[in-house]
Amino acid sequence: MNAPNAFPGRPVYIVDGARTPQIKARGVPGSFHASDLGVAAGRALLLRQPFQPSDLDEVIFGCVSSGPDEANIGRVISLRLGCGHHVPAWTVQRNCASGMQALDSAAKNIALGRADLVLAGGTEAMSHHPVLFNEKMVAWLAGFNRAKTLPQRVRELAKLRGAHLVPVIGLLRGLTDPVVGLTMGQTTEELAHRFGITRAEMDAFALQSHQRLAAAQDSLADELVPLYDGQNAIEHDNGLRADSSLEQLAQLKPVFDPKYGRVTAGNSAQVTDGAACLILASADAVEKYKLAPRARIVDVAWSGLDPAQMGLGPAYAIAQLLQRHHWDTGDVDWWEINEAFAGQVLACLIAMSDANFCRDELGCDTPFSPINSDRLNPDGGGVSLGHPVGTSGARIVLHLLRVLEANDATRGIASLCIGGGQGGAMLIERGTPS
Repeated sequence: MNAPNAFPGRPVYIVDGARTPQIKARGVPGSFHASDLGVAAGRALLLRQPFQPSDLDEVIFGCVSSGPDEANIGRVISLRLGCGHHVPAWTVQRNCASGMQALDSAAKNIALGRADLVLAGGTEAMSHHPVLFNEKMVAWLAGFNRAKTLPQRVRELAKLRGAHLVPVIGLLRGLTDPVVGLTMGQTTEELAHRFGITRAEMDAFALQSHQRLAAAQDSLADELVPLYDGQNAIEHDNGLRADSSLEQLAQLKPVFDPKYGRVTAGNSAQVTDGAACLILASADAVEKYKLAPRARIVDVAWSGLDPAQMGLGPAYAIAQLLQRHHWDTGDVDWWEINEAFAGQVLACLIAMSDANFCRDELGCDTPFSPINSDRLNPDGGGVSLGHPVGTSGARIVLHLLRVLEANDATRGIASLCIGGGQGGAMLIERGTPS
Protein backbone atom coordinates (compact mmCIF):
# COMPACT_ATOMS: atom_id res chain seq x y z
CA MET A 1 0.00 0.00 0.00
CA ASN A 2 1.29 3.44 -0.88
CA ALA A 3 1.70 6.03 1.85
CA PRO A 4 -0.87 8.82 2.05
CA ASN A 5 0.33 12.24 1.00
CA ALA A 6 1.93 13.81 4.08
CA PHE A 7 1.94 17.37 2.74
CA PRO A 8 -1.17 19.35 3.68
CA GLY A 9 -3.18 19.87 0.53
CA ARG A 10 -2.44 18.73 -2.98
CA PRO A 11 -0.09 15.94 -4.10
CA VAL A 12 3.29 16.96 -5.52
CA TYR A 13 4.64 15.13 -8.55
CA ILE A 14 8.18 14.78 -9.85
CA VAL A 15 7.96 15.19 -13.61
CA ASP A 16 11.59 15.00 -14.69
CA GLY A 17 15.13 15.83 -13.65
CA ALA A 18 18.69 16.21 -14.87
CA ARG A 19 22.15 16.86 -13.53
CA THR A 20 25.60 17.72 -14.73
CA PRO A 21 28.58 15.45 -14.25
CA GLN A 22 30.23 16.05 -10.90
CA ILE A 23 33.66 17.47 -11.64
CA LYS A 24 36.45 16.88 -9.16
CA ALA A 25 38.18 20.03 -7.95
CA ARG A 26 41.90 19.84 -8.71
CA GLY A 27 43.36 22.80 -6.85
CA VAL A 28 42.46 25.55 -9.32
CA PRO A 29 39.12 27.21 -10.15
CA GLY A 30 37.11 24.97 -12.45
CA SER A 31 35.81 25.84 -15.89
CA PHE A 32 32.27 26.49 -14.65
CA HIS A 33 30.80 28.79 -12.04
CA ALA A 34 27.85 27.60 -10.00
CA SER A 35 25.36 29.50 -12.17
CA ASP A 36 26.88 27.98 -15.33
CA LEU A 37 26.29 24.50 -13.91
CA GLY A 38 22.71 25.30 -12.86
CA VAL A 39 21.95 26.72 -16.29
CA ALA A 40 23.44 23.69 -18.05
CA ALA A 41 21.32 21.24 -16.07
CA GLY A 42 18.20 23.39 -16.26
CA ARG A 43 18.46 24.17 -19.97
CA ALA A 44 18.69 20.52 -21.03
CA LEU A 45 15.83 19.63 -18.72
CA LEU A 46 13.52 22.41 -19.92
CA LEU A 47 14.25 21.84 -23.60
CA ARG A 48 12.62 18.43 -23.48
CA GLN A 49 9.41 19.64 -21.80
CA PRO A 50 6.10 20.43 -23.55
CA PHE A 51 5.84 23.79 -21.78
CA GLN A 52 7.90 26.97 -22.05
CA PRO A 53 10.34 28.15 -19.35
CA SER A 54 8.09 31.17 -18.90
CA ASP A 55 5.25 28.84 -17.85
CA LEU A 56 7.06 28.06 -14.59
CA ASP A 57 5.56 29.59 -11.47
CA GLU A 58 8.91 29.91 -9.73
CA VAL A 59 12.52 28.72 -9.70
CA ILE A 60 14.25 27.67 -6.45
CA PHE A 61 17.91 26.67 -6.16
CA GLY A 62 20.05 25.67 -3.22
CA CYS A 63 23.63 26.89 -3.05
CA VAL A 64 26.02 27.19 -0.13
CA SER A 65 28.52 29.67 -1.54
CA SER A 66 27.66 31.43 -4.77
CA GLY A 67 30.17 33.87 -6.18
CA PRO A 68 29.98 37.67 -5.87
CA ASP A 69 28.51 37.88 -9.36
CA GLU A 70 25.79 35.35 -8.53
CA ALA A 71 23.84 37.00 -5.71
CA ASN A 72 20.47 35.21 -5.41
CA ILE A 73 21.82 32.58 -7.77
CA GLY A 74 18.35 31.11 -8.26
CA ARG A 75 17.28 34.34 -9.96
CA VAL A 76 20.46 34.46 -12.05
CA ILE A 77 19.83 30.92 -13.28
CA SER A 78 16.16 31.63 -13.95
CA LEU A 79 16.88 34.68 -16.09
CA ARG A 80 19.65 32.93 -18.00
CA LEU A 81 17.26 30.04 -18.71
CA GLY A 82 14.84 32.43 -20.35
CA CYS A 83 12.11 32.07 -17.75
CA GLY A 84 11.37 35.77 -18.11
CA HIS A 85 11.21 38.69 -15.74
CA HIS A 86 7.81 37.71 -14.32
CA VAL A 87 8.90 34.30 -12.93
CA PRO A 88 10.09 34.79 -9.34
CA ALA A 89 13.22 32.94 -8.27
CA TRP A 90 15.03 32.55 -5.00
CA THR A 91 17.87 30.76 -3.28
CA VAL A 92 17.95 28.59 -0.15
CA GLN A 93 20.88 27.56 2.03
CA ARG A 94 20.82 24.62 4.46
CA ASN A 95 24.45 23.61 4.08
CA CYS A 96 24.75 20.10 2.63
CA ALA A 97 20.98 19.76 2.22
CA SER A 98 20.43 22.99 0.29
CA GLY A 99 19.32 21.11 -2.83
CA MET A 100 16.84 19.06 -0.83
CA GLN A 101 15.59 22.20 0.90
CA ALA A 102 14.88 23.70 -2.52
CA LEU A 103 12.76 20.64 -3.40
CA ASP A 104 10.98 20.81 -0.04
CA SER A 105 10.23 24.52 -0.48
CA ALA A 106 8.87 23.94 -3.97
CA ALA A 107 6.78 20.97 -2.82
CA LYS A 108 5.22 22.98 0.01
CA ASN A 109 4.23 25.79 -2.32
CA ILE A 110 2.62 23.34 -4.73
CA ALA A 111 0.83 21.48 -1.93
CA LEU A 112 -0.53 24.75 -0.56
CA GLY A 113 -1.76 25.93 -3.96
CA ARG A 114 0.76 28.77 -4.28
CA ALA A 115 2.38 27.24 -7.37
CA ASP A 116 1.71 24.55 -9.95
CA LEU A 117 4.98 24.17 -11.82
CA VAL A 118 8.41 24.71 -10.24
CA LEU A 119 12.01 24.14 -11.26
CA ALA A 120 14.01 23.32 -8.13
CA GLY A 121 17.43 21.91 -7.36
CA GLY A 122 20.92 22.78 -6.28
CA THR A 123 24.24 23.92 -7.64
CA GLU A 124 27.74 24.36 -6.29
CA ALA A 125 31.18 25.15 -7.69
CA MET A 126 33.38 24.25 -4.74
CA SER A 127 36.51 24.92 -6.77
CA HIS A 128 35.39 28.57 -6.86
CA HIS A 129 34.82 28.96 -3.13
CA PRO A 130 36.59 32.21 -2.25
CA VAL A 131 40.04 32.91 -0.89
CA LEU A 132 39.65 35.92 1.42
CA PHE A 133 41.75 38.59 3.09
CA ASN A 134 42.07 38.08 6.82
CA GLU A 135 40.76 40.74 9.21
CA LYS A 136 44.21 42.24 9.79
CA MET A 137 44.60 42.82 6.06
CA VAL A 138 41.12 44.30 5.76
CA ALA A 139 41.91 46.73 8.59
CA TRP A 140 45.24 47.62 6.99
CA LEU A 141 43.56 48.29 3.63
CA ALA A 142 41.05 50.56 5.34
CA GLY A 143 43.89 52.55 6.90
CA PHE A 144 45.76 52.74 3.60
CA ASN A 145 42.65 53.97 1.79
CA ARG A 146 42.22 56.72 4.38
CA ALA A 147 45.75 57.95 3.75
CA LYS A 148 45.58 60.91 1.36
CA THR A 149 49.14 62.22 1.09
CA LEU A 150 52.28 60.42 -0.01
CA PRO A 151 53.91 60.56 3.45
CA GLN A 152 50.75 59.12 5.02
CA ARG A 153 50.73 56.26 2.53
CA VAL A 154 54.40 55.53 3.15
CA ARG A 155 53.70 55.31 6.89
CA GLU A 156 50.82 52.89 6.24
CA LEU A 157 52.97 50.78 3.92
CA ALA A 158 55.53 50.47 6.69
CA LYS A 159 52.88 48.82 8.86
CA LEU A 160 52.32 45.98 6.37
CA ARG A 161 53.48 42.63 7.76
CA GLY A 162 53.57 39.09 6.53
CA ALA A 163 50.67 38.18 8.83
CA HIS A 164 48.47 40.50 6.83
CA LEU A 165 48.98 38.33 3.75
CA VAL A 166 47.88 35.03 5.28
CA PRO A 167 44.71 34.12 3.31
CA VAL A 168 41.45 32.76 4.65
CA ILE A 169 40.51 29.66 2.64
CA GLY A 170 36.73 29.91 2.36
CA LEU A 171 36.23 26.20 1.70
CA LEU A 172 38.14 25.12 4.81
CA ARG A 173 36.44 27.73 6.96
CA GLY A 174 33.03 26.72 5.62
CA LEU A 175 33.67 23.07 6.46
CA THR A 176 34.41 23.95 10.08
CA ASP A 177 31.54 24.23 12.55
CA PRO A 178 31.72 27.69 14.17
CA VAL A 179 29.97 26.56 17.35
CA VAL A 180 31.93 23.44 18.32
CA GLY A 181 35.08 24.32 16.38
CA LEU A 182 35.32 20.95 14.64
CA THR A 183 35.75 20.30 10.94
CA MET A 184 33.27 17.94 9.35
CA GLY A 185 36.00 15.32 9.16
CA GLN A 186 36.69 15.66 12.86
CA THR A 187 33.03 15.05 13.64
CA THR A 188 33.34 11.78 11.71
CA GLU A 189 36.36 10.86 13.81
CA GLU A 190 34.11 11.40 16.84
CA LEU A 191 31.55 8.98 15.40
CA ALA A 192 34.16 6.38 14.51
CA HIS A 193 35.36 6.40 18.11
CA ARG A 194 31.83 6.33 19.52
CA PHE A 195 30.65 3.39 17.42
CA GLY A 196 33.93 1.49 17.12
CA ILE A 197 34.20 1.87 13.34
CA THR A 198 37.62 0.80 12.10
CA ARG A 199 39.77 2.28 9.36
CA ALA A 200 39.46 -1.00 7.46
CA GLU A 201 35.66 -0.77 7.53
CA MET A 202 35.75 2.78 6.23
CA ASP A 203 38.15 1.87 3.43
CA ALA A 204 36.03 -1.14 2.44
CA PHE A 205 32.96 1.07 2.21
CA ALA A 206 34.91 3.59 0.10
CA LEU A 207 36.16 0.89 -2.26
CA GLN A 208 32.61 -0.41 -2.66
CA SER A 209 31.44 3.09 -3.59
CA HIS A 210 33.97 3.29 -6.42
CA GLN A 211 33.23 -0.24 -7.58
CA ARG A 212 29.51 0.45 -7.71
CA LEU A 213 29.97 3.68 -9.63
CA ALA A 214 32.31 1.95 -12.07
CA ALA A 215 29.71 -0.73 -12.73
CA ALA A 216 26.90 1.83 -13.16
CA GLN A 217 28.66 4.68 -14.92
CA ASP A 218 27.52 3.90 -18.47
CA SER A 219 23.91 3.56 -17.35
CA LEU A 220 23.93 7.01 -15.70
CA ALA A 221 23.80 8.77 -19.05
CA ASP A 222 20.04 9.22 -18.89
CA GLU A 223 20.30 11.51 -15.85
CA LEU A 224 23.43 13.38 -16.99
CA VAL A 225 23.84 16.49 -19.12
CA PRO A 226 27.30 16.56 -20.75
CA LEU A 227 29.39 19.70 -20.30
CA TYR A 228 31.89 21.28 -22.67
CA ASP A 229 34.67 23.39 -21.19
CA GLY A 230 35.93 24.81 -24.49
CA GLN A 231 38.38 22.00 -25.07
CA ASN A 232 36.88 18.78 -23.80
CA ALA A 233 33.47 17.21 -23.37
CA ILE A 234 32.78 16.05 -19.82
CA GLU A 235 30.28 13.21 -20.00
CA HIS A 236 30.83 11.35 -16.72
CA ASP A 237 31.51 12.03 -13.07
CA ASN A 238 35.28 12.30 -13.19
CA GLY A 239 36.25 11.50 -9.61
CA LEU A 240 35.92 7.76 -10.15
CA ARG A 241 38.97 5.73 -9.21
CA ALA A 242 38.15 2.48 -10.98
CA ASP A 243 41.54 0.98 -10.12
CA SER A 244 41.27 1.71 -6.40
CA SER A 245 42.11 -1.09 -3.99
CA LEU A 246 42.15 -1.71 -0.27
CA GLU A 247 45.93 -1.72 -0.39
CA GLN A 248 46.03 1.73 -1.99
CA LEU A 249 43.45 3.13 0.41
CA ALA A 250 45.36 1.76 3.39
CA GLN A 251 48.45 3.75 2.38
CA LEU A 252 46.68 7.11 2.72
CA LYS A 253 47.40 9.11 5.86
CA PRO A 254 44.61 10.34 8.15
CA VAL A 255 43.72 13.96 7.40
CA PHE A 256 41.96 15.26 10.49
CA ASP A 257 43.84 13.40 13.24
CA PRO A 258 47.29 12.51 11.90
CA LYS A 259 48.28 10.35 14.87
CA TYR A 260 45.16 8.36 15.74
CA GLY A 261 42.68 9.20 12.99
CA ARG A 262 40.82 6.92 10.60
CA VAL A 263 39.35 9.43 8.15
CA THR A 264 41.41 9.88 4.98
CA ALA A 265 40.94 11.56 1.63
CA GLY A 266 40.14 8.12 0.24
CA ASN A 267 37.19 7.40 2.53
CA SER A 268 35.78 10.95 2.41
CA ALA A 269 33.60 12.65 -0.19
CA GLN A 270 35.47 14.44 -2.94
CA VAL A 271 35.37 18.21 -3.33
CA THR A 272 33.46 18.74 -6.57
CA ASP A 273 31.49 21.08 -8.81
CA GLY A 274 28.05 20.13 -10.13
CA ALA A 275 24.33 20.88 -10.37
CA ALA A 276 21.07 18.92 -10.30
CA CYS A 277 17.49 20.04 -10.76
CA LEU A 278 13.99 18.59 -10.97
CA ILE A 279 10.61 19.76 -12.21
CA LEU A 280 7.82 19.48 -9.65
CA ALA A 281 4.16 19.85 -10.60
CA SER A 282 0.64 19.78 -9.23
CA ALA A 283 -2.09 17.57 -10.68
CA ASP A 284 -3.47 20.67 -12.42
CA ALA A 285 -0.16 21.30 -14.18
CA VAL A 286 0.13 17.62 -15.08
CA GLU A 287 -3.26 17.77 -16.77
CA LYS A 288 -2.73 21.17 -18.40
CA TYR A 289 0.58 20.29 -20.06
CA LYS A 290 -0.09 16.56 -20.47
CA LEU A 291 2.90 15.64 -18.34
CA ALA A 292 3.85 12.11 -17.29
CA PRO A 293 4.76 12.13 -13.58
CA ARG A 294 7.55 9.79 -12.62
CA ALA A 295 6.92 9.86 -8.86
CA ARG A 296 5.53 12.02 -6.09
CA ILE A 297 7.11 13.57 -3.05
CA VAL A 298 5.25 12.08 -0.11
CA ASP A 299 6.99 13.40 2.97
CA VAL A 300 10.05 15.28 4.22
CA ALA A 301 11.66 15.29 7.66
CA TRP A 302 14.24 17.61 9.19
CA SER A 303 16.06 16.96 12.45
CA GLY A 304 18.48 18.72 14.75
CA LEU A 305 21.28 17.20 16.83
CA ASP A 306 24.60 17.97 18.48
CA PRO A 307 26.86 19.61 15.84
CA ALA A 308 29.77 17.49 17.08
CA GLN A 309 27.73 14.42 16.04
CA MET A 310 26.67 16.01 12.76
CA GLY A 311 27.04 12.86 10.66
CA LEU A 312 24.23 11.08 12.49
CA GLY A 313 21.67 13.46 10.98
CA PRO A 314 20.23 10.84 8.59
CA ALA A 315 19.47 8.47 11.48
CA TYR A 316 17.38 11.17 13.19
CA ALA A 317 15.56 12.32 10.03
CA ILE A 318 14.90 8.82 8.68
CA ALA A 319 13.55 7.75 12.07
CA GLN A 320 11.01 10.58 11.89
CA LEU A 321 9.73 9.37 8.53
CA LEU A 322 9.57 5.73 9.56
CA GLN A 323 7.79 6.50 12.82
CA ARG A 324 5.33 8.85 11.13
CA HIS A 325 4.30 6.16 8.67
CA HIS A 326 4.56 3.24 11.14
CA TRP A 327 7.20 1.48 9.07
CA ASP A 328 10.43 -0.41 9.58
CA THR A 329 13.35 -0.16 7.18
CA GLY A 330 12.12 -3.19 5.23
CA ASP A 331 9.05 -1.21 4.14
CA VAL A 332 11.32 1.00 2.02
CA ASP A 333 12.54 -0.46 -1.28
CA TRP A 334 15.70 1.60 -1.93
CA TRP A 335 17.86 4.08 -0.04
CA GLU A 336 20.23 6.92 -0.85
CA ILE A 337 22.24 8.23 2.10
CA ASN A 338 24.74 10.86 1.04
CA GLU A 339 28.30 9.71 1.55
CA ALA A 340 29.86 12.75 3.17
CA PHE A 341 32.26 10.28 4.79
CA ALA A 342 32.30 6.49 4.74
CA GLY A 343 32.47 6.45 8.54
CA GLN A 344 29.51 8.78 8.83
CA VAL A 345 27.21 6.51 6.79
CA LEU A 346 28.41 3.46 8.72
CA ALA A 347 27.69 5.24 12.00
CA CYS A 348 24.11 5.95 10.90
CA LEU A 349 23.54 2.31 9.99
CA ILE A 350 24.85 1.15 13.36
CA ALA A 351 22.92 3.76 15.32
CA MET A 352 19.57 2.96 13.73
CA SER A 353 19.79 -0.69 14.74
CA ASP A 354 21.16 -0.01 18.23
CA ALA A 355 18.49 -0.43 20.91
CA ASN A 356 20.01 2.08 23.34
CA PHE A 357 20.55 4.76 20.71
CA CYS A 358 17.04 4.33 19.31
CA ARG A 359 15.48 4.52 22.78
CA ASP A 360 17.57 7.35 24.18
CA GLU A 361 18.05 9.58 21.13
CA LEU A 362 15.37 8.67 18.60
CA GLY A 363 12.51 7.99 21.01
CA CYS A 364 11.83 4.53 19.55
CA ASP A 365 10.58 1.62 21.65
CA THR A 366 12.49 -0.86 19.50
CA PRO A 367 15.48 -0.50 17.18
CA PHE A 368 15.05 -0.49 13.43
CA SER A 369 16.01 -3.49 11.36
CA PRO A 370 19.38 -3.11 9.60
CA ILE A 371 19.15 -1.47 6.18
CA ASN A 372 19.99 -3.96 3.44
CA SER A 373 23.39 -2.81 2.15
CA ASP A 374 22.53 -4.06 -1.34
CA ARG A 375 19.70 -1.53 -1.47
CA LEU A 376 21.73 1.42 -0.18
CA ASN A 377 23.60 3.65 -2.65
CA PRO A 378 23.63 0.91 -5.30
CA ASP A 379 25.51 3.07 -7.82
CA GLY A 380 28.03 4.71 -5.49
CA GLY A 381 27.80 8.00 -3.67
CA GLY A 382 29.74 11.00 -2.45
CA VAL A 383 32.97 9.08 -1.89
CA SER A 384 33.15 8.15 -5.58
CA LEU A 385 30.87 10.77 -7.16
CA GLY A 386 31.77 13.75 -5.03
CA HIS A 387 29.68 15.99 -2.82
CA PRO A 388 29.08 19.50 -4.21
CA VAL A 389 27.43 20.70 -1.04
CA GLY A 390 24.57 22.74 -2.47
CA THR A 391 23.75 20.06 -5.04
CA SER A 392 23.81 16.68 -3.32
CA GLY A 393 20.36 16.93 -1.73
CA ALA A 394 18.79 17.25 -5.18
CA ARG A 395 21.12 14.74 -6.82
CA ILE A 396 20.32 11.89 -4.44
CA VAL A 397 16.57 12.43 -4.92
CA LEU A 398 17.00 12.41 -8.70
CA HIS A 399 19.12 9.29 -8.59
CA LEU A 400 16.79 7.55 -6.15
CA LEU A 401 14.00 8.11 -8.66
CA ARG A 402 16.10 6.49 -11.36
CA VAL A 403 16.89 3.50 -9.10
CA LEU A 404 13.22 2.98 -8.32
CA GLU A 405 12.38 3.01 -12.02
CA ALA A 406 15.23 0.70 -12.98
CA ASN A 407 14.10 -1.85 -10.41
CA ASP A 408 10.34 -1.35 -10.90
CA ALA A 409 10.13 -0.45 -7.21
CA THR A 410 7.73 1.84 -5.42
CA ARG A 411 9.22 3.55 -2.38
CA GLY A 412 12.54 5.20 -1.56
CA ILE A 413 14.11 7.50 0.99
CA ALA A 414 16.98 9.91 0.33
CA SER A 415 18.82 11.42 3.28
CA LEU A 416 21.81 13.59 4.21
CA CYS A 417 23.77 14.77 7.19
CA ILE A 418 24.02 18.55 7.43
CA GLY A 419 26.84 20.66 8.80
CA GLY A 420 25.78 22.42 11.98
CA GLY A 421 24.05 19.36 13.38
CA GLN A 422 20.98 18.59 11.27
CA GLY A 423 19.61 15.80 9.13
CA GLY A 424 17.19 15.75 6.21
CA ALA A 425 15.23 12.93 4.60
CA MET A 426 12.77 12.84 1.69
CA LEU A 427 10.30 10.04 0.93
CA ILE A 428 9.28 9.55 -2.69
CA GLU A 429 6.95 6.99 -4.28
CA ARG A 430 6.15 5.90 -7.78
CA GLY A 431 2.53 5.33 -8.67
CA THR A 432 -0.57 7.14 -7.48
CA PRO A 433 -1.88 7.38 -3.91
CA SER A 434 -4.02 4.45 -2.83
